[in-house]
Amino acid sequence: MKLSAKDSSFIKYSWFLLGMVFLVILAGGVVRMTQSGMGCPDWPRCFGLWIPPVSESQLPTDFEKYLSKQDIDHSFNVYHTWIEYINRLLGAILGLFILINMGLTLKKYWQSNRRIVLISFLLLIAVGFQGWLGKLVVESNLSVVKITIHMLVALIIAALPLYNIAILKNDSKLKVPKIIKSVMYCIVGLLTIQIVFGTQVREQIDEISKSLAYEQRELWIGQLDNMFIVHRSFSWAILLSGLWIWWKGRNISQFGKYANFLLGGILGTVLLGIVMAYLGIPAIAQPLHLLFACALVIGVLYSTWRLSVE
Repeated sequence: MKLSAKDSSFIKYSWFLLGMVFLVILAGGVVRMTQSGMGCPDWPRCFGLWIPPVSESQLPTDFEKYLSKQDIDHSFNVYHTWIEYINRLLGAILGLFILINMGLTLKKYWQSNRRIVLISFLLLIAVGFQGWLGKLVVESNLSVVKITIHMLVALIIAALPLYNIAILKNDSKLKVPKIIKSVMYCIVGLLTIQIVFGTQVREQIDEISKSLAYEQRELWIGQLDNMFIVHRSFSWAILLSGLWIWWKGRNISQFGKYANFLLGGILGTVLLGIVMAYLGIPAIAQPLHLLFACALVIGVLYSTWRLSVE
């Protein structure tokens, strides 16, 4: 069945929202890559200002109470400040677009499809919760538990617009054996667990890099504990599951593209992990590894939603 103009326009806007979500995730990765998480040591303002300073001369007279919250070098760094500020600004813009999405949903689907309205409302709540959680992350000086929750909520925010798309495209589901859909859901779970492991490893890297004055990158991996081994070994379970899906699904009509995406995404993410492990954690590889992992888990989840059982 052909989609109506109303549904087509809403789907396009949902894809736009997804792109914005991943832009914010990438910005968050850059914040971590550059150790800029406390570049703005207060929230929602930055050094008590709505527009952060560009030089020390613009700092407020009580700036020391803000710098004392940092555990990096207790000094003002304009690059750290603005990298963190841009990350927050992108998050605020995303929140505005999601508020617009709520209005569009009420207008288009309140009478015809309230499930979409509910999902859009949950999306709005999730973004509000994420903003509040961001405040807690800053106040707790980048607590690892809160960072992990922050990452998981970001995945939920990315998944909800795709779920609305899947609802509207429900009539064009692909038919596959039940075992394939079940394994796809298992891979989503494995990928989510792997991302949690990854945030634990990233927290350790933050501590190690700080102890080495953010130099000697080639030594960072060697100082990680067993969590890195768990994170690295767990990738084999994901890779083998992806290979199984690719092998079983390569000849199923229309499903081959999903199987190829799954395997290609897994291989790309693993390759970036290998680059970080053996090439001294190049700075650019950190946000890319995170972005690939998030895109992979969301892509596999959407693919699974588009499947029906034979």
